[in-house]
Amino acid sequence: MLKLAVTGGGGFLGWHVRVLLRALGWPEPTVLSRADLADPGVIAAKIAGHDRLLHLAGVNRGDAAEVAAGNIQLATQLADGLKHCANPPARVVYANSVQAGNGTPYGDAKAEAARVLADTGVDLDDVLLPNLYGEHGRPHYNSAVATFCRLLAEGGRPEVHADRELSLVHVTDAAARLIGLPGGGSWDPAMPALRVGVQALADRLAGMAATYRTGEIPSLLTRHDVRLFNTYRSHCFPAHYPMALPRRADARGELVETVKAHGGAGQSFCSTTRPGITRGEHFHLAKVERFVVLRGSAEISLRRVGDREVLRFPVSGAEPTLVDMPTMWVHKLVNTGVDELVTMFWTNELFDPDRPDTWAEPVEAARPAPLAAAERGRA
Repeated sequence: MLKLAVTGGGGFLGWHVRVLLRALGWPEPTVLSRADLADPGVIAAKIAGHDRLLHLAGVNRGDAAEVAAGNIQLATQLADGLKHCANPPARVVYANSVQAGNGTPYGDAKAEAARVLADTGVDLDDVLLPNLYGEHGRPHYNSAVATFCRLLAEGGRPEVHADRELSLVHVTDAAARLIGLPGGGSWDPAMPALRVGVQALADRLAGMAATYRTGEIPSLLTRHDVRLFNTYRSHCFPAHYPMALPRRADARGELVETVKAHGGAGQSFCSTTRPGITRGEHFHLAKVERFVVLRGSAEISLRRVGDREVLRFPVSGAEPTLVDMPTMWVHKLVNTGVDELVTMFWTNELFDPDRPDTWAEPVEAARPAPLAAAERGRA
């Protein structure tokens, strides 16, 4: 367990780093704001005695001069703070870009920022990151994936004007690499990339959206399929839920179609829950999980990791609906009726007790230092 400090903690990558730390049960990192970075004395005081400093803050939007100057300025400010620190972190990890040194203002500025940090004499881990995608990315800012997902969630259709190949890495994998985690969880610090054309990406996400419109699960044959689907679902939540399920009834009784999966592994199970009893109080980083109440009444409560607002969905077996748990949202199910509750659960993967991807945290008791919203962009 390392003591970490981080710049850019309120941005897309910073939020995912902090969610992963939350899952691991590590302490909240010390966050350096833009205001902190303007004062080398404040930087020095905040980072002293830490094991690792993650420099995630950057500028990737604006005119060429602003982008170039902004990235170099942030690195220079951080370097000044490191030089003023009597007990600096053992390692600085820089969230650089694969575009570093490519002749563009952004790429050359990122390369220069790495040189500025290296000149401090502190051990520098210069991590070249490709395009990152993942849950709660900001449309028209963080990635084409976020833009396409938001358009599709709102009923639109992506338009591709210039096709090219992308190399996409899920942001949790990048977070694991920056933190220095080994493999073995739902993350992969080797950052396996999906190489895909922009048009092919738009078509792939559009196909997922079309299948999921009625609650059917699209084909999830690879880890990138799962993560793209989870990213799309993050843009659907909470507006698209609960989803009504197809029901058929005759003299014999009723039939409810709870899960129609088009490909990939999966596991279904049912549980009974006594009145007043709660199930859940955890979140997942990658697992797709569906709740369907078949008998009785319940309340499903969810809270995005780091936020305080709790969303509540009353559900009943009288009119079965599905609620798919979004990744990185803490959730629970409470029997609110007087009779036994019968619930069907479905996950996209077989349960592995060695890698359950289930991270305990109560829904109602948010920890005191909330994570900044990911959609604020990189800070």
